[in-house]
Amino acid sequence: MTMFPKVESDYADVHLTLPYGSPVAKTEQLCRKLLDAADKVASRYGKNELVIGSFVEIGEGGSHKARLRIYLTDPEIRPISTDNMVKQWRKQVGELTDIESIRFASDSGGPGAGAALTIELSHKDLTVLEQASTDLAEALRYYPRVSDIDDGFAPGKQQLNFTLKPRGRSLGLTVRNVARQVRAAYDGVEVLRQQRGRNEVTVQVRLPENERISEYDLENMVVRSPDNIEIPLLEAVEIKRGRAYISIDRRGGRRIISLTADVTPRAQAGQVIKSMEEEALPQLIEKYPGLTYGYQGKQADLTESMRGLFMGLLLAVMMIYLLLAIPFRSYSQPAIIMISIPFGMIGAIIGHVLMGYSLSIMSLFGVVALSGVVVNDSLVLIDFANRRHLNGDSAHDAVLAAGIQRFRPIMLTTLTTFCGLSPMIFETSRQARFLIPMAISLGFGILFATLIALILVPVLYMVIEDLRGRSTNRAVTNTDAHL
Repeated sequence: MTMFPKVESDYADVHLTLPYGSPVAKTEQLCRKLLDAADKVASRYGKNELVIGSFVEIGEGGSHKARLRIYLTDPEIRPISTDNMVKQWRKQVGELTDIESIRFASDSGGPGAGAALTIELSHKDLTVLEQASTDLAEALRYYPRVSDIDDGFAPGKQQLNFTLKPRGRSLGLTVRNVARQVRAAYDGVEVLRQQRGRNEVTVQVRLPENERISEYDLENMVVRSPDNIEIPLLEAVEIKRGRAYISIDRRGGRRIISLTADVTPRAQAGQVIKSMEEEALPQLIEKYPGLTYGYQGKQADLTESMRGLFMGLLLAVMMIYLLLAIPFRSYSQPAIIMISIPFGMIGAIIGHVLMGYSLSIMSLFGVVALSGVVVNDSLVLIDFANRRHLNGDSAHDAVLAAGIQRFRPIMLTTLTTFCGLSPMIFETSRQARFLIPMAISLGFGILFATLIALILVPVLYMVIEDLRGRSTNRAVTNTDAHL
């Protein structure tokens, strides 16, 4: 099951992320390596047979980020598919070191684009979140079908963290007091505002430039306590090197990190999730108390869409039952007619297996539409049998005559519907791949349901008549006993 069928683009994309603060030169070096790998793949198929151009963008979001796009020839003359080109490109590049994440994509811009797997971790402590996301990313690397794993944690620029020592605290210093003095020394503090004509001039005081250009100057800095006692900064605080956070995301007031990965094929993402829930995720929660997880991205969208489709299907089935119950004046015969709906769903699944497509939201759209179409054949059969039964034929003779005389129009209706959908079902162009699952659900669903209905509907019709006859005989027997 997947959200949307994968539709290949006319270009291959790579999104590259290096550690925050990486120089542009290093990003350009890796981009050149990626472009050289793409040229080697293209050279296997001749000049201008596969690749017609490339585009590189560095710096959107910071000097540590880059995006590469390789434009391919038209699908009619392209020797390999975009997906196959991306696989060869990834293999040619090999393992890259000193990067945060890299993601290859062959369907950028399409409805099925994006990471196949998104797991959201939540905890009140960012340090725990960082460790948990790293452990989960390592667990995902054991799955051969999982690639382009991003643990979601991106450390920011390096910084110096100050922790107040007991000696500094005994002199009356506080964290805020020390921070203000360090900020004033390096960033400056406003001491005067002066009006000069129509403009206002602000005067700030800070250390001379030659006393604030190195870390050595910071270590030799002197701070002043509230009692005007001067003390070296290193004696008042402990300095540790660390990194700032680029962003802190929250959902429902809790801090979160979103881990993303791609799965090949993407329809196998559900199996990866099931395996993770059985092994890695319970171990992770046991290791980090208070940690919770959930699914976002395609998994969340798929769950929401299926919930809405299920409600729509339930409403459609109820309306069909009411519309059939009123003219038939029966509660049982509409149920017989609607028995073909679940068999139509089975036929839709069989059709996807035969055609090599995964189930998607478009497939479910076709199933919902199928529920209104597939009842037509059973409706024709039951209506004809009822008319013969009212004209004096027995239930057996009536349903037998209905099966014989309505077989041709039922089969012609089914076959013409399937033949009308077959051009879309067997279409091979990329433009049609988005709608093919819906056509498969309709075509194979009505074909399978009709074959089953021709056997099952007459059987159920006779079962209902037998039950009705037994209840009538029992009522007559009870009446005679009372008399």
